[in-house]
Amino acid sequence: MRTYLVTGGAGFIGSNYIHYMFRKYDNEIRIINVDKLTYAGNLENLKDIEDRDNYTFVKADICDKEAISKIFAENDIDRVVHFAAESHVDRSIKNPEVFVQTNVLGTAVMLNCAKAAWELPDGTFKEGKKFLHVSTDEVYGSLDDDPNAYFYETTPYDPHSPYSASKASSDMLVKAYMDTYKFPANITNCSNNYGPYQFPEKLIPLIINNALQGKKLPVYGDGKNVRDWLYVDDHAKGIDMVQEKGKLFETYNIGGHNEKQNIEIINIIIETLQEMLPADDPRRANVSTDLITYVEDRKGHDRRYAIAPDKIKKEVGWEPETMFKDGIKKTIAWFFEHEDWMKNVTSGDYQKYYQEMYKNE
Repeated sequence: MRTYLVTGGAGFIGSNYIHYMFRKYDNEIRIINVDKLTYAGNLENLKDIEDRDNYTFVKADICDKEAISKIFAENDIDRVVHFAAESHVDRSIKNPEVFVQTNVLGTAVMLNCAKAAWELPDGTFKEGKKFLHVSTDEVYGSLDDDPNAYFYETTPYDPHSPYSASKASSDMLVKAYMDTYKFPANITNCSNNYGPYQFPEKLIPLIINNALQGKKLPVYGDGKNVRDWLYVDDHAKGIDMVQEKGKLFETYNIGGHNEKQNIEIINIIIETLQEMLPADDPRRANVSTDLITYVEDRKGHDRRYAIAPDKIKKEVGWEPETMFKDGIKKTIAWFFEHEDWMKNVTSGDYQKYYQEMYKNE
């Protein structure tokens, strides 16, 4: 049975990845989920799989070398999928040090512990071991409005926020380990994800939640900043395919072919909510473009991101399957079916039970 160590598996993308892997492999794999349980880590995301015999949760900080080394010492880890990161740009602007600590130092600890566990006396590595570092397209900076301009794996790094700078730094560490030690790793840089379990500080769940409650829908600047949107299940599939079919030491961009302006996203959500809400649902009256409120632009706000996933399609055989019009309906339907989840997250109640459970760890 292959054993996966997933960092940040209680977060949005990490928890969706774990669900995807169990759907695909069921009892053929074992997953150890390591998460510090910051505000973005929510074990309710994994409630339906927490009792599986082939799933283990460990509350630990990836910056804690002793804790991470212990996991490697006690388990024969075959794959590392490294999601754990501080990821919200606004928070990085307010407190950059936390992002450097987690995203840079935490990645260094993960690399060192995996290297120590997997390296053979002759400097080579045990067969079949692989480390995948999950990163972002934001490390490439900002594109202009030229529709033919895209991020490629060869695009020079040009990060503009403390968040993207910390992720660029972590990418460079992984690259250095691959070059220096021939450490068996890959890097993936993905576009904006959306889907179930996304923390409501991010654009799509924020707009869905606010619209249903008749609250203002904040839009930075003129609302014309462009992002490439990737449904989270497509991303999970891409990560798995890179680990199984990707060439070692390579970077793969994972993009959705779903470029949209932020204001377009908000209008699509409003239209889709109006379409999906029953005629007698009182929340229907709340959902209106009148809620759109333009606010002061974010500092250093990148204008456009767009990924060309040509390399991963050619070498790995992956391409996005979910168009935005379909993915947003799936996402809204999920939020309709999990209203208690959203209430627990927005109230902070989701943290209380697990904080008590793990208070001595």
